[in-house]
Amino acid sequence: MKACGLIVEYNPFHNGHVYHIQEAKKTAEADCMIAVMSGDFLQRGEPAIIDKFHRVRAALASGIDLVLELPYPYAVQSSDLFAKGSVQTLYQAGVDSICFGSESGDISHFITSYEIFKENEAGFKEMLQSGLQNGLSFPEASRHAYEKIGLSGGEMDLTKPNNILGFSYVKEILEQQLPIKPLTITRTSSGYHQQTISGSIASATSIRKELLTHESITKTANDTMPAATIKQLKDYISHASSWHTWENYFQLVYYRVMTMSEQELAAIHGVDEGLEFRIKKTAKQAESFHDWIEKIKTKRYTWTRLQRIFVHILTNTKKSDIKDIESGSTVPYIRLLGMTKTGQNYLNKIKQNMEIPIISSFSRNKHPVQQLEEKAVKAYYSILCPKNRQELFKQELLAPIITE
Repeated sequence: MKACGLIVEYNPFHNGHVYHIQEAKKTAEADCMIAVMSGDFLQRGEPAIIDKFHRVRAALASGIDLVLELPYPYAVQSSDLFAKGSVQTLYQAGVDSICFGSESGDISHFITSYEIFKENEAGFKEMLQSGLQNGLSFPEASRHAYEKIGLSGGEMDLTKPNNILGFSYVKEILEQQLPIKPLTITRTSSGYHQQTISGSIASATSIRKELLTHESITKTANDTMPAATIKQLKDYISHASSWHTWENYFQLVYYRVMTMSEQELAAIHGVDEGLEFRIKKTAKQAESFHDWIEKIKTKRYTWTRLQRIFVHILTNTKKSDIKDIESGSTVPYIRLLGMTKTGQNYLNKIKQNMEIPIISSFSRNKHPVQQLEEKAVKAYYSILCPKNRQELFKQELLAPIITE
């Protein structure tokens, strides 16, 4: 069986994702579609609007055959470590290709850009460090560095969010010499950060904004998502009484910060260069999570970077917890979340040749990465009432979801 891998968050799963699956399957000529999906906290440092299990069910009903989890320590990271965890998970799952959406839409542009990057890597790193030392944020310093080596416009613009992630995927594949064919399709209709819905294919950002503003599934939102997603959104609300936003966690993260010393804050992953003092100082005036981020945010510390840091504060993830993950060459295990019969057949054929274990639930003897994952899950559900919290956490102890 020929397998194609997708790197996803599905927050929530929408019509654009259906298009991605269909086009990727056709382009890759794949028999089995495998998604590696972030868990309950996402790459931009946000809680998923509904938990991973409800998102898995929507994906399995809409063309995905196998859903694997990208563990929290890889998921809530900048593009390179996010790409490393995602690509290595799909490599261990034996995919023949990885297909991603991009603004470029032409894989040859990514290959050529990688070659240019490797030829100018020393200059890129020098420009990047210079930008950081001059107080620029990492994305802004990267943009200037890419400009200097000719990778910021024309056929390949590495200032665009999906191009950036796609370039990181291609770089991981080529640098590790993985036997995976990279493929890309052009993103359709809406921009990655588009705030308003203007058609049946809309950005996840605009869909979440519509759902959370109205606290219901409006007709406008309904038209952007398959029936399976609507069902899972309604089911989650019936179990949890709430969709998840950062504001739900404001009091928890405020308490964490106010009861930690500056030294304890400085040990948290992502808290660098004295940021612990700014976080503590602004906490005293913060009236909401949004207000707090606005008070901390500077040219150097972007909204996304700060959100990731607050996830790590919430979960007490320390620099020492991430050190081995950053230096490791691959992922320690594959977490299986769900599968169709096609996915099950594929897994039966390849699992005897896999180099790392497959796990399907939290075990008693946990790998350190799984320990971090469990803390993230408990933090995610912590805003719910005890009964709902316990009921939803039990999903972590069950066998993977299997659908027809």
